[in-house]
Amino acid sequence: MEERDRKLANRRMRRRRNELIIKCIISLLVLIVIILSVILIKEVAVPELTKKKETKRRMATEAVQTEEGTVIPDGQEQDASQGMAASQGATVSQSTAASGTEEEMIAAADYMAAQYDYDGAIAYLQSSDVYTGSQAMQDAVAGYENTKATCTAYPLDQITHVFFHTMIKDTSKAFDGDSKEAGYNQVMTTMSEFEGIMQSMYEKGYVMVSLHDMCKVNSDGTVSRGEILLPPGKKAFVLSQDDVSYYHYMDGDGFAQKLIVDENGEVKNTYVEEDGSISVGDYDMVPWIDTFVKEHPDFSYHGHKGILALTGYEGVLGYRTDEVYRTKEAGRITEYQQKFFDDNPDFDEAAWQNEVDQAKHVASVMRENGWEFASHTWGHISPQAAGIDKLKTDTQRWLDNVETVVGDTDVIIFAFGADIGDWQPYTSDNEYFTYLKSQGFNIFCNVDSSQYWVQFGDTFMRQGRRNLDGYRMYYNPDMLSDLFDVNSVWDSSRPTPVPEM
Repeated sequence: MEERDRKLANRRMRRRRNELIIKCIISLLVLIVIILSVILIKEVAVPELTKKKETKRRMATEAVQTEEGTVIPDGQEQDASQGMAASQGATVSQSTAASGTEEEMIAAADYMAAQYDYDGAIAYLQSSDVYTGSQAMQDAVAGYENTKATCTAYPLDQITHVFFHTMIKDTSKAFDGDSKEAGYNQVMTTMSEFEGIMQSMYEKGYVMVSLHDMCKVNSDGTVSRGEILLPPGKKAFVLSQDDVSYYHYMDGDGFAQKLIVDENGEVKNTYVEEDGSISVGDYDMVPWIDTFVKEHPDFSYHGHKGILALTGYEGVLGYRTDEVYRTKEAGRITEYQQKFFDDNPDFDEAAWQNEVDQAKHVASVMRENGWEFASHTWGHISPQAAGIDKLKTDTQRWLDNVETVVGDTDVIIFAFGADIGDWQPYTSDNEYFTYLKSQGFNIFCNVDSSQYWVQFGDTFMRQGRRNLDGYRMYYNPDMLSDLFDVNSVWDSSRPTPVPEM
């Protein structure tokens, strides 16, 4: 009996020991699973979250059905009433339900609302399958609706339009006393001045809008007024930049070399340093504005930024895309172009095609990021001074060599601040207007340095622009006081007096 009890006790002890070992093994396996899960989340989910936060503006390029109609992403068919503005619409598709965590979706919607696209933000959250069960999403929508209720239509005839030329990165090279210094001093702005101007305008409540926010081009060719809804204290303005070609004559004078798309998918400038090395950064208007809007989304209305007015005779965006670089046609090659060929003897048709392809890629990414393009005439001409025949030849060259690279536009920003008529509305008797209208142009911009000048006709919109350059800042600082204090932004390295024009 005693022996049997002892054996039973031993069996119970062994069973308890085995059970304890099994429990330890199970606990260890659970711990390993937990550790592996944490690693997986860190390596996969966190980068995906970061990626979504970095690209939440890109979510705004999908189509959404709103009360105003369908906004269509860039690259798809769109009617004339939407114009190029549709490609910049900061809205997200309802056809594809919103996805991601609740926090991510609200963050994306907050970004749209920060850019005054309350309808887009509301539609985005309401398209989520979890919206009806999410109190946080519903509270966010209520907040957007409350803020939208405070907005009013901004007076279109009080929208100012400011413009710049290519920015000076290195003043020691631009202002070095050579024959080009006077022109740079008159019509260029330094990067430090530009940064100060934009910061001041932001602090004063200015918000970038598109020319296509200001007007609506209808399917029959007529043009009607648009509507821009902003909260109290905000002021709409249009931003543009002329001649973003990085012309040959500017080489070595302290300007950026070209616009590129970097490894992060962002548009940046390249700059040739003194030793020949290439730096990449925000050395001109486009990348600087992109960076600023990331930090201050409320500086942009519905994701819209500026408009680049491009010539074409030396290519666009720093790329040698004009046909003359391919054909090398005798009689059309300028002195600067000949020097380019001498310095690049291997530049052939394949090299030209590569330039075109790169420029197309940059332009496409810019459009996705809210930028637009306009004609500045192919050869930087004043239409009436050149005559109607030359205007037709020039326009065809622009359509063939520039529009094919940067995409369609219906905007012409005249070179030299010129126009095709006086202050009175265009009529069908104006052969310059009739021709340009037949070529698809609906919006026309000149230079009028008053605070604002906007004119609507039955089939067009016109707007005057204000030059924020060395000449205007030096001789008429009082004309700019609504935007910034010249004394606070003036670059002390700029030579004075600024030469008179």
